[in-house]
Amino acid sequence: MMAGLEPGTSIQIHSYKHNGQLHRIWEETKVLKATSNKVIGANDKTLVTESDGRSWVTREPAICFFYTKYWFNVIAMLRQDGIHYYCNISSPFVQEDNAVKYIDYDLDVKVFPDMTYTLLDEDEYELHHQQMNYPGVLDRILKNNVDHLLYWVRQRKGPFSHESIEQWYELFLTYRS
Repeated sequence: MMAGLEPGTSIQIHSYKHNGQLHRIWEETKVLKATSNKVIGANDKTLVTESDGRSWVTREPAICFFYTKYWFNVIAMLRQDGIHYYCNISSPFVQEDNAVKYIDYDLDVKVFPDMTYTLLDEDEYELHHQQMNYPGVLDRILKNNVDHLLYWVRQRKGPFSHESIEQWYELFLTYRS
């Protein structure tokens, strides 16, 4: 288990861009589980602050999965019509200053309740790839991780098992006052 990440404690989530610029902060996420290679957290109606200072509040409960060995993270959102997933292609996370931190690499995969999916922001990825000089090796790592993520989706593996999301959500509810 990672120090400071005991179940029930609150952490922030910080997303950065490749050039080191802060991209977005989620104010409060409850830790549900932390091991040496993953953190699972949950939040609901949490404040999110964008790099330009704008802020908004999430609309529904979300279970978040961060990994030290994979170049993606997964957010499962529990909505009226089922579980929707938003997957960020990103660096593996680091934990410091009571926050989970990662670099967001623009590519996103949106997975619908019926497990169909869409790859998003390929144009944004290409633009930032040019602007921030992503090295060729990084490009290959990220594309391999998109493939790995889509394999998980097709296999209903890890976060893509609806039953596991419902179990994590039940645990989250026990931490709410």
